[in-house]
Amino acid sequence: MKVLVTGGAGFIGSNFIHYLLEKYEDIEVVNYDKLTYAGNLDNLRDIKDNPAYQFVKGDICDADSVNKLIKKEDINHIINFAAESHVDRSIVRPDVFIKTDVFGTFTLLEACRKFDIARYIQISTDEVYGSIDKGSFKETDSLHPSSPYSASKASADLLVNSFFVTYCLPVCITRSSNNFGPYQYPEKLIPLFIIKAINNKSLPMYGDGLNIRDWLYVQDNCKAIDLVRRKGKIGDIYNIGADNEHTNLEITNIILEETKKPVSLIKHVKDRPGHDRRYAINSTKIKKLGWKPLLSQNFIGSLKKTIHWYVTNEWWWKPLIARIQKID
Repeated sequence: MKVLVTGGAGFIGSNFIHYLLEKYEDIEVVNYDKLTYAGNLDNLRDIKDNPAYQFVKGDICDADSVNKLIKKEDINHIINFAAESHVDRSIVRPDVFIKTDVFGTFTLLEACRKFDIARYIQISTDEVYGSIDKGSFKETDSLHPSSPYSASKASADLLVNSFFVTYCLPVCITRSSNNFGPYQYPEKLIPLFIIKAINNKSLPMYGDGLNIRDWLYVQDNCKAIDLVRRKGKIGDIYNIGADNEHTNLEITNIILEETKKPVSLIKHVKDRPGHDRRYAINSTKIKKLGWKPLLSQNFIGSLKKTIHWYVTNEWWWKPLIARIQKID
């Protein structure tokens, strides 16, 4: 079995590659990544010499390169993590998001048709549903994306579904809540605030800090994605959430407490445009496949474990700091 993981040098993709190689002895992984600012081969430094793993630099929008790679490696499954994913950046440069997230997905789907790929998994996000005041979104609910990022992911999801309906392509879509864990590029809230706290710098809190997110430990998401890869019903969508709803302010206070830093580091700043107030998804469907968010259920423990990882792995994040404008 040979699995092509696109965007495998990113946060969730690299954790997924680690997961596959640790769990299976009969799987080979090809990591295809463009190595944009968020792609980091240090995420996979410990397995770079593993004979079951290889890295190929490339762009999912480049059909010729994608097709040549799939043909050469005789790929069986494709897991598409490749995407621009930072909301703030999408507000400034939406064109980049449309190209990668939509056209790149189209390129991969066309390759699946051409080479009869046995399974294609599209990695999406709960942000495609938009904000919800009460209750939680089911997979059948309408999509109401609020940012260019979430709109690009929603567009990709619709494209994937159209290829299932029109061409009977063997696809599944996963939509997870906010992930956290090791190797997350420090522009997202948890790693950004951990690193800023370590360096005694102010933590820019959007608005009142009461925006609510459901937090999912990345390894639980990897298990869910792999389960969908193996047992998911073709053409179906699976929400992956942990029912860990916390405000940004609550998360920040835990980080400050664990790093022994004062709350005076919190600096409230102007809210970003289109900032969704609350995300919540219903994960009943994937739980029926046998999945449980075991590590996420101990949320405080998993968050402290994540904080400890960043505290003890400065070698990983220090080279990245100069590349992030938000860390001043």
